[in-house]
Amino acid sequence: VRQVYYTFSLRRYILIIILFARLICEYLSLPSPMSKKNLPTRGQLERSLSQRIQHLYHENIGHRPDKVTCDIVDNRIHIIMENAVTQAEQLLNNTGKEDLTEQVRLELEQAIKPLLTELIEELVEVEVVDLLSDTTLETGRSGIIAVLSEKPEVRQSNSTSNK
Repeated sequence: VRQVYYTFSLRRYILIIILFARLICEYLSLPSPMSKKNLPTRGQLERSLSQRIQHLYHENIGHRPDKVTCDIVDNRIHIIMENAVTQAEQLLNNTGKEDLTEQVRLELEQAIKPLLTELIEELVEVEVVDLLSDTTLETGRSGIIAVLSEKPEVRQSNSTSNK
């Protein structure tokens, strides 16, 4: 009988603590730590990342990739950019200056890396521990893999997904 009473009593205290935490969050206008309503779905987060990355490249390099696709897989974000090569890079590459084109692309990737890292960390609220990137000049496609310190927290979508 005593064990049942202690179990019941412990459950009651845990419930009181949870309710108290919710009240404090409401009072301070903070999202409740017990609520995932404010979290985006994985799809929403992937779309936001794609749009913001496209904007980042346009603002900082002066070239907007045609399509940016982001996929969140565990603690990684895979980013594919179509038509990521600038006109200047295309001109250099088409006039036989492949080495210079590759050097320019490498410098651009290094220059934008801290901005891209900051953007990803801001949106997913998880630290980026590594950012790997490469561009194929012939196809104009760029691939980036952001390795995160942990899996980003997302809300389950209402629709069933195979991802």
